[in-house]
Amino acid sequence: MVGMRRGTHGRSPRERGTRERRTRGARGGALVAVTAAVALAAGCTSGSGGKDNGRAPEPERSHTSAPATGPVLAVKVDNAPEARPQTGLDAADVVYAEPVEGGLSRLMALYATRLPEEVGPVRSARESDLELLRQFDRPTLAFSGAQSKLLPLIEEAPLRAVTPGDAPDAYVRNDDRQAPHNLYLRPGELPAEPAGAGALTTGFAFGQAPEGGRAEPSRTVRYPATSFTFTWSESRDRWLVSLDGSPARAADGEGPAPATVVVQHVTVRDSAFRDFRGSNSPYVESVGSGRAEVLRDGRTYDATWTRGTAADGTTFTTRDGAALNFAEGQVWVVFAGGS
Repeated sequence: MVGMRRGTHGRSPRERGTRERRTRGARGGALVAVTAAVALAAGCTSGSGGKDNGRAPEPERSHTSAPATGPVLAVKVDNAPEARPQTGLDAADVVYAEPVEGGLSRLMALYATRLPEEVGPVRSARESDLELLRQFDRPTLAFSGAQSKLLPLIEEAPLRAVTPGDAPDAYVRNDDRQAPHNLYLRPGELPAEPAGAGALTTGFAFGQAPEGGRAEPSRTVRYPATSFTFTWSESRDRWLVSLDGSPARAADGEGPAPATVVVQHVTVRDSAFRDFRGSNSPYVESVGSGRAEVLRDGRTYDATWTRGTAADGTTFTTRDGAALNFAEGQVWVVFAGGS
């Protein structure tokens, strides 16, 4: 990416304040174990018949791999219109989409099987991120900063926080974009290799599609000021992502194309924190249970999600209580209201 410079220059006051907390980087040892047995290859989903999508094969990723060799990396990624096209989303094993202030959204990209050269733009953390990440074994959370009152909670959480102040050599700014939408993480500058698919241990199940379901070639999830549309591609055996009605592109290659999309209905309440404009930050309650829709192979399956405690993974089951298998490949989980 052209026009890059190290992320230690031109930081916001929030980021500069975070620099004072650099000692926390030694806190938790290397990266962390990440999300739900996702792992995969952009290859075939169950029953895809091995269709040729015309692309060079991607590195093989399978959730049945050997045990994790380290922790998983979670990166908070900007999803404001000014941040697009993003970088590195296609390499993520799992992408969570969550509501933030003003009806907008933010993404959390999780990496276990391979690390892209760059990820971003990187943005700030939220309170509910800490609960979501508890299901992983001391993950590394890369973010640009956080509200000052939230920082003590981040320091107490069982994760390794990595901000530009903690790892200045791992962040660069793109001079071709305006702040705050121009900060990027270079995972190769962090002292860790990919954790391996064995780190994806949150409770997801992968395998053959269940019986039933209903054909649904496209699905849209709307927030007040953001929308996500997933359109099934027969030729690629993947869901193509559109953001606010426009195809999701990538600044460094192809856009994300998940094999499985989960619309997880949750309670979204006010958190104890507000942004600099005074707007309350939404809190996504990811512990509990509720309904969900699982999209795979061009079909939608009704499901129930369950997560008993913050330390537990999230499971998805059919109406008869059986595990609802995901297709092998990238997973997107979109948090929607109406639990």
